[in-house]
Amino acid sequence: MLTKTTLSLCSMLVYLGCFNVLKAQDNQDSHDFSHHSHENTAIAHHHHEDDINTTDEIPTQAKLKTGQGDYVFSWDQELTAAFPEAAHEFEPGMHGGFNEDPETGIVYTGIPGYGLCAISADLTKWSLIGNDARLKDNIHGIVFFIHKGKKYLAVAQEGKRVLVLTLDGKIVSEILKPTGTEFKFAQANEFFASKDSNFGVTDVTYLKGTLYVAHGYSKGDFVMTIKEKNGVWSWGKLAWGGKGDKPGQFQTAHGIYAHENKILVANRAAGQVVRFTKKGKFIETFNDIPTGSLVCNVSYKDEHYFLNALEAIGDQKSAPLYVHTGEKLVSTVIPGDLNIPVLTNIHQVWPHIVNKNGSQQLYLLVHGWNKGKFAVLKME
Repeated sequence: MLTKTTLSLCSMLVYLGCFNVLKAQDNQDSHDFSHHSHENTAIAHHHHEDDINTTDEIPTQAKLKTGQGDYVFSWDQELTAAFPEAAHEFEPGMHGGFNEDPETGIVYTGIPGYGLCAISADLTKWSLIGNDARLKDNIHGIVFFIHKGKKYLAVAQEGKRVLVLTLDGKIVSEILKPTGTEFKFAQANEFFASKDSNFGVTDVTYLKGTLYVAHGYSKGDFVMTIKEKNGVWSWGKLAWGGKGDKPGQFQTAHGIYAHENKILVANRAAGQVVRFTKKGKFIETFNDIPTGSLVCNVSYKDEHYFLNALEAIGDQKSAPLYVHTGEKLVSTVIPGDLNIPVLTNIHQVWPHIVNKNGSQQLYLLVHGWNKGKFAVLKME
């Protein structure tokens, strides 16, 4: 006959046995979940390697975040999916950038083969602008600007031209390769007068009546200017730079951006952002940009500069985005940590604020490269 003590001991042993079984099952479930999640990620990655037209194929996943301090971001899948269905077949060829009208909040970009696009201020709707066939060529860089009270866009089309156009897509001026007589800079004139010269425009910006053009896809690695006279835009006299590693020279002048009456150039192969006066006098380079960063572009919002590298550094899952004060780096954002399909190389990042219900929300618009990809990140 079992005593009360024996019964109590048996009960305790049964309880401990059940607890250990449940704990083991719990651990196995957690292992299975982790294992299958990893398998699913690997399968999704393999699938997108084979099929790069992936805007519709957004995997179900837990909310991931990337960045540090105040600048931490997640992937906004809904706004990413607003990319126009008719443009899906052209998305792998994306190779441009963004700019916006600060008054309306409309963002402008280009998709090779599809055309020049306007994105609504809330980032939910895309529309095509203009029907000129030239707007279907690659728009490698773009700027919105106001000149003599009127709104314009200018686009840099590498290997072909710079276009100045109205917001409805009407082309005002087409600026072609210089002939070698335009500039008060002998090195630029000598280059363009040579039979071996090419036209490697990569980006364009505007400051106080002048368009500034980066010409970095070339041995003639310059910044050049375009001026307006009687409604026609043509090459101005100011140019500077040249290929080299001395202050004021470039190793692929890729992105160009006007801010606070200064011209900023993303000197890609040197991993620099370089600040110049509007007359082309070298001022300084940004500090605290990680070594090995192929900096493609620079923009500004929310009292910070936003930069992007072209390629991943080390074991990063994608090229990084940087949030920078101009003096120091405050956040490194890795879109690859968000499991965004295809997006590994990055051509430009553009900060954009959406005003909604009395509050402001910062987003980053990302232009991929090498298989192409558009994505929207949301600041948490």
